Amino acid sequence: MGLLAIGTPLEWPEAKKVASHVRSWGIEQLLAIWRNAKGKERDALLWGDEVEYLVVCYDEKKHKVRLSLRQADILAALATDEKLLHQGGGIADAQAGTVRGNETIAPVFHPEFGRFMLEATPGKPWGIGFKDLLDVEPNMKWRRTIAKDHMEKEEYPITLTTFPRLGTPDCTTPSYPVSGPKLRSQFVPDEIANPHIRFPTLAANIRARRGRKVQVNVPVFRDENTPWPWRDPSVNYDLHQWPEDDDVRNGAVTDNYIHMDAMAFGMGSCCLQITFQAKNIEEGRKMYDQLSPLGPILLALTAATPIYKGFLADTDVRWNQISRAVDDRTPEELGEKPLKNDRWRLPKSRYASNSTYISQDPRLRREYLDPSLVIDTDLKQRLLDGGMDDLLATHFAHLFIRDPIVVFAEDLQELDLSKADHFENLQSTNWQHMRFKPPPPGSDMGWRVEFRPMEIQITDFENAAFSIFIVLITRAILSYDLNFYIPITKVAENMETAHVRDAVSTQKFYFRKNPFSERPVSRPSASGTASPVANSRPPTPVGPVEDEFELMTVNEIINGQAGSGFPGLIPLVESYLNSMNVDVETRCELARYLDLIRKRADGTFWTAAKWIRHFVQTHEKYGKDSVVGEDIEYDLVKAAERVTEFEGRDGFAAEMFGRRR
Repeated sequence: MGLLAIGTPLEWPEAKKVASHVRSWGIEQLLAIWRNAKGKERDALLWGDEVEYLVVCYDEKKHKVRLSLRQADILAALATDEKLLHQGGGIADAQAGTVRGNETIAPVFHPEFGRFMLEATPGKPWGIGFKDLLDVEPNMKWRRTIAKDHMEKEEYPITLTTFPRLGTPDCTTPSYPVSGPKLRSQFVPDEIANPHIRFPTLAANIRARRGRKVQVNVPVFRDENTPWPWRDPSVNYDLHQWPEDDDVRNGAVTDNYIHMDAMAFGMGSCCLQITFQAKNIEEGRKMYDQLSPLGPILLALTAATPIYKGFLADTDVRWNQISRAVDDRTPEELGEKPLKNDRWRLPKSRYASNSTYISQDPRLRREYLDPSLVIDTDLKQRLLDGGMDDLLATHFAHLFIRDPIVVFAEDLQELDLSKADHFENLQSTNWQHMRFKPPPPGSDMGWRVEFRPMEIQITDFENAAFSIFIVLITRAILSYDLNFYIPITKVAENMETAHVRDAVSTQKFYFRKNPFSERPVSRPSASGTASPVANSRPPTPVGPVEDEFELMTVNEIINGQAGSGFPGLIPLVESYLNSMNVDVETRCELARYLDLIRKRADGTFWTAAKWIRHFVQTHEKYGKDSVVGEDIEYDLVKAAERVTEFEGRDGFAAEMFGRRR
């Protein structure tokens, strides 16, 4: 979450009038950044991670757990902590913190959409050095400790993607009456959102632009005693407080689906995001393209979201739920009505999988691109006239088909090319699974790429493992000039596949057969040494695109196919590590993290979604009816806290980690 601007937000009717104006000024700011930074070079890759927490509050007497809405108080306590302000120091801190020489850099905490959420980042970007990678897990543990130290004794920072019973009565503390003028939800109060004016305005203007409340329907899991057909029992069809209350009587609720109606059910989810700073724009564009096909695979590997609003869902990940929770498309844009007032039909929400590739890589074939991509041709032409190449101009012209949702009146007085506020207005509200980020004006930052699909994991060990794995994959991609291109439409299909229950073990994903360039790369042998491997399949630069990819299991993608098939991402990473002559101690530590990924992919270790689902279904108070009651929720959240502490030691949650002692 970036710096939150302060100003006078326009309600949607007024914001709509200036949307074209904001887009035009945003393009001019982008061109100014392009002219000033397109030749920018950095010495080495830097990267950072973002970890998000739910703050829960236990009521031991009532055997109940609620979401704590004390985000502002916790952030205020963190901001006034003298020790953190002076960034710590000393042996004890150095063993727990991010160490740079003799200095310990305190982490940074940020607000998020929900008043029950915190985001934490390292105090400084990580470098690519292997010793830096070994600092990640201790730093994440330190962040959680710091957060807990600034909470009430009944509170705890838990890393679950969603609160299991968000949207049920009395699920927050303090408790507020349901409904309000911004969200107009029948399940959650307006007070659940961060009170900064950006957040309620974002929610209200999405609803107003759409012309109805958001419609978040998730298939319910059908268990032995689940009534069928199933209709969400928490929906009140008799409400008449707001005009939008008619939605539930006009088809918003679907049989056999859990129904939710507010942005909080999406943006109230926690995730793990990684941002890389590239050496230059060319490297950044290459990372954006080559990491894009990996997004759905990592989404399936990190699956952690099997419960919504107190019901077991028949999906395992959060992505589509967030997509629907911020979907501002009108009936015309959705194709429900003929186009009359809107410009296009839009196939995706503004929170969706990528629709573009942007690298000027000669291996990028036209057939990989989306043939039905919607772009603003006038804005694209302005970018081309300003000197931007066709691929990148197409990318931004696609992002700018959206309207700005939150517009501050003060920002409309004059165009300031030394700022990026209008550009970021559109850029930051296109929530795709990858984001290409130009350097902010006046900063020393380089071109950055954000990897966004991963679900937050219950433990710091897991979050560190997936962070480190993605970093090492980028190093292997750049070192071996790997090619993971498949048609971007297949990436979108893979994102849908990742939602399937236990997709990591039951589904297959489209993936490129041969990632190698023409020169050979090294693959680890059984003895652990690297040996050159020629292309297992010849490249097909002019052959049918369909010959370049096939359906693979996650295990095959991560650990490799037998014989001369796809080598596997883990073996490619190990080959890279072998080529770098990493010392034995560091290599052993990194192997711990890679082993988690390897065993998660082959089914030895469970995803959090599978573990949570099993916990609920084997709970003594579960009625095999898809209902996750308060007692189950309390025990589940307590168990997640214990998992965080023990990480599989002494056999606890061994299904996720094995017996790590």
